Amino acid sequence: MQPPRLRPRFWETVPLTKMTTPEWEALCDGCGKCCLNKIEFEDTGEVAFTRVACRLLDGDSCRCSNYENRRQFVPDCVQLSPATLPKIAYWMPRTCAYRLLHEGKPLHDWHPLISGDPETVHAAGVSARGWTVPEFEVAEEDWEDYIIEETP
Repeated sequence: MQPPRLRPRFWETVPLTKMTTPEWEALCDGCGKCCLNKIEFEDTGEVAFTRVACRLLDGDSCRCSNYENRRQFVPDCVQLSPATLPKIAYWMPRTCAYRLLHEGKPLHDWHPLISGDPETVHAAGVSARGWTVPEFEVAEEDWEDYIIEETP
């Protein structure tokens, strides 16, 4: 089966709400950061990323190991869509293509849609490759010990 055809540079010309499903999915840079558990501080609204990864995140590929069925195993997994993005964009990594486009910003040069290479996100050092801890190894009350600084 051939991969679906994407319109040239669609991310620059097509609104998020008008993208095809393959275009929407192609926006994912494969960094894996959206699959890191986060702590949202109620008093400030600040969102802190942790090294604690969802049980389905493959720490090497930075992709969900069971994307199609993820909600069966992780019921609170966020279903990102053009409808949900405005409510949760603040919770996405600052480098995330969905967040960037929602905020009217361009994609980074290392994004696979720009570079043509899915490895550039890892080479740029903006992925979670190699430094996550599986969530079943860390009690939720200890997640604060695993807070990381998100790279801009």
